[in-house]
Amino acid sequence: MSVTFADVEAAAGRLRGVAHRTPVLTSRTADARTGGRLFFKAEALQRGGAFKFRGAYNAIAALGEAERRRGVIAFSSGNHAQAIAYAGALQGAPTVIVMPHDAPAIKVAATRGYGAEIVLYDRYTEDREAVSRGLAEARGLTLIPPYDHPDVIAGQGTAVMELVEETGPLDMILVCLGGGGLLAGSLLAARALSPEAAVYGVEPEAGNDGQMSLARGEVVRIPVPVSIADGALTTHLGAHTFPIIRREAAGIVTATDAQLVAAMRFFIERMKLVVEPTGCLAAAAAFAGAVPVAGRRVGIILSGGNVDPAALARHLAA
Repeated sequence: MSVTFADVEAAAGRLRGVAHRTPVLTSRTADARTGGRLFFKAEALQRGGAFKFRGAYNAIAALGEAERRRGVIAFSSGNHAQAIAYAGALQGAPTVIVMPHDAPAIKVAATRGYGAEIVLYDRYTEDREAVSRGLAEARGLTLIPPYDHPDVIAGQGTAVMELVEETGPLDMILVCLGGGGLLAGSLLAARALSPEAAVYGVEPEAGNDGQMSLARGEVVRIPVPVSIADGALTTHLGAHTFPIIRREAAGIVTATDAQLVAAMRFFIERMKLVVEPTGCLAAAAAFAGAVPVAGRRVGIILSGGNVDPAALARHLAA
């Protein structure tokens, strides 16, 4: 099933009055530093603390009533887990979440707090997709993966849809990249509403499978990367996300952990906003000059703010 902008529009209808229409923030300091006019879409202030709520709610809302009653299962290191658990609670759908044993404690606690059953696995020795498929079949649950799902992609695209509705046409849009759900949805929205915008994905330097995939023209699989950007530690793009990214993206760049920490510090000190490492990927690329933002109107997705306070303190003290 291909995903289109019409699907993004349908998702926007399901999310209206449910998802927060998050603010678009600006900073004269950021503009002076980069030479561009930057517009930050603050998805750290979304329900559940990240953009993932959009795709999760849309995917559950698109199910039939019987499927919702039986329940859904998802695999995630944190933000998709929280989003599915929260969206399921709002719609009366029981949720089971397969999470890595080393997922951030704050994300595990939040997911459990929304009422989900958590099943832990070892990300370095077990296949989370296989674990989830087995449980789905055994219990009759509907599997909603974190990025490679048409309704998830459509829901995520509503963030850029709102961004462009508020800012008008942009010259460039920067989007964090893990498995590609947010980037694919953003590309669909951007092409419809701001067709001249160059849209770039930004992934951790240690996990540049998307960059390699774009260069080779096929999905490249890598070992589990090691980075503080825990929400983007995917090993490959998806069957639904890659074709959209390959067709529409202007490119994929990377950010180092040190650049992510610098961006986190900027948002706390200058904009009084807590953004998690993964959520800083797009901004870090702009701040570090990985893309030419000078003289351009640039939309930047701050994708989430779910960072453990102790980990945040350690990052900022480094």
